[in-house]
Amino acid sequence: MLREVWLNIRVEKVDTHESMIVNVLLNSGATEMFMDKKIAVKYRFKLQKLDRPVMVRNINEMNNNRGAIIY
Repeated sequence: MLREVWLNIRVEKVDTHESMIVNVLLNSGATEMFMDKKIAVKYRFKLQKLDRPVMVRNINEMNNNRGAIIY
């Protein structure tokens, strides 16, 4: 049984309109769209600190051990 779906998609930076193809995990249970910080740094996305951190919860409603998203 297939338990995850990976797709190649084109993403575009909103500030420079530079685009690239990245491999992403489709998660139909996620409440938002997120990008791993390592990928954002690798592709030189401009990061901006959030006014309020976004708490990340696992499917079992426990806080994710990697902590809140702050950028």
